[in-house]
Amino acid sequence: MVRFLTAHCLLAALLIAGCSAKEPEYVEHPVEELYNKALDSLQKDAFEASATLFDEVERQHPYSKWATKAQLMAAYSYYMSNRYDDAIVALDRFIQLHPSNRDIAYAYYLRGLSYYEQISDVTRDQKMTDLARQNLQELVARFPGSKYASDAKVKLDLTNDHLAGKQMEIGRYYLRQGHYGAAINRFKTVIDRYQTTTHVPEALHRLTEAYRALGIDEEAQKTAAVLGHNFPGSEWYIDSYEMIEGKKIRPEEEEPWYKIW
Repeated sequence: MVRFLTAHCLLAALLIAGCSAKEPEYVEHPVEELYNKALDSLQKDAFEASATLFDEVERQHPYSKWATKAQLMAAYSYYMSNRYDDAIVALDRFIQLHPSNRDIAYAYYLRGLSYYEQISDVTRDQKMTDLARQNLQELVARFPGSKYASDAKVKLDLTNDHLAGKQMEIGRYYLRQGHYGAAINRFKTVIDRYQTTTHVPEALHRLTEAYRALGIDEEAQKTAAVLGHNFPGSEWYIDSYEMIEGKKIRPEEEEPWYKIW
């Protein structure tokens, strides 16, 4: 009985102590102090801390001129800490709230980069690649004269090449499996939609292969002719020519010297 009362009293004392304990008092700091502290963290590459502090600037001083700057800087901090989803959310909000801000082009650029950094290899889903392409295209269309447009165009070419590579991978698979109609659709997509990419010569050659496999020789010859006209010196054209004509035009490789003796 004594033990029970002792335990009961101890529990009651703990509950009372818990109820009387106060949470840490919220302290509002001057906006310049918070912003400069966030900048210091950023300069020290403490990106997680800087993102938190920039968010705090806006939370404590939402109507100050510093709040708008802090929104963009928080997004940059998230980007630098590889928290791309958080960066995108912050940038979406910045773009929505401040469409005429002087740094709006940079916000679009940083959002495009946040998608671009998440591009995976062509064997995986290309949703992020497509989102990167859309966002980079939007930047170039809206701000063609900005200092970010030229780099966006380079990255846009790379995203298109990546997307074309995915189509080629699927097309080759269908070709190997004998699903020639499905393969043709993929190769045509590359030719029609990604005309400036490095994959077009191979796409024309594979299209020629697929037509030949289906016995559509006239289409195969036309496709090979297009390949020869646009890429006359490419290895893919030589492959197509040899396939269509049924003869070798590449010189035979010479025997290595160690096999001659």
